Amino acid sequence: MSPSLPRHALVLTAGLGTRLRPLTDVRAKPAIPVAGEPMVRRIIAWLAANGVTDVVLNLHHRPDTLTAVVGDGSDLAVRVRYSWEQPVVLGSAGGPRLALPILGAETFLLVNGDTLTDLDVCPLADAHAASGALVTLALVPNREPRRYGGVRLDSQGRVIGFAARGSAAEGSYHFIGVQVAQADAFRSLAPGMPVNSIGGAYDALIAAWPGSIWGYVCEARFWDVGTALDYWNTSFAFTSDSNATGRRAGVDPSARVTRCILWDDVEVGPGCTLDECIVTDGVRVPAGAAYRRSVLVRGDAGDVRVSPLAD
Repeated sequence: MSPSLPRHALVLTAGLGTRLRPLTDVRAKPAIPVAGEPMVRRIIAWLAANGVTDVVLNLHHRPDTLTAVVGDGSDLAVRVRYSWEQPVVLGSAGGPRLALPILGAETFLLVNGDTLTDLDVCPLADAHAASGALVTLALVPNREPRRYGGVRLDSQGRVIGFAARGSAAEGSYHFIGVQVAQADAFRSLAPGMPVNSIGGAYDALIAAWPGSIWGYVCEARFWDVGTALDYWNTSFAFTSDSNATGRRAGVDPSARVTRCILWDDVEVGPGCTLDECIVTDGVRVPAGAAYRRSVLVRGDAGDVRVSPLAD
């Protein structure tokens, strides 16, 4: 392992996940299962495989669903602690500022809780150490500039600005949700003040100290879970089965279930037909029910609430 590899990481898991509702009414976005395994556990396992030993999660929306699947991290071979953000979510820079005393590290990995990647962290960490930057962003060529905003670099690899989603992002790079950061990148922020990194704190750093933020360009794969369609595609990228099935899910032998994502404790009754559906925790699909391209959520009275599966 590289001596520059950080042993500490902060995973940003406090967001509201509004574009994924009603899925995020049931679980916090990083707790949503991908091929039966909560996304946050996949992220922590990847961090552990890259030498990380201490992880902090920031919490705000549906924190119980995160702590329930992660706990103290011992079964994932790391120590996990939590940074609570109340009464408001503090953003991608305000969250790290609040968590600095818990992290207790001058250099750490900062990871989005809604993106999966196969990035090798060692070259990223080496590039960060060599540049002397406050922040180094893991980037790939932005092949979908009309969908994703972009990061603009100079010829040396320094970040000189950020491009909004659209044609202005042509020739830019896509940030894949992993960065190495110095605590000093956030120390000047007021604790408890909501602020984002891109579009906020990082823009101010670039203006005040050119060269304080660098990019590390690679060809790592990444899987996004920004929308329901993203979630759908990511789930089936991680399984070769015809359905992505969670824990303790039961399907009656007479039911027909095709290309569905079943969360935990789901029961599908006799004679049901489910086609390209997402069935969330604890849903009991009644006998003979038929749904296509729908999201099924358990109601307060144990009934089934149905909404269309849309991008």
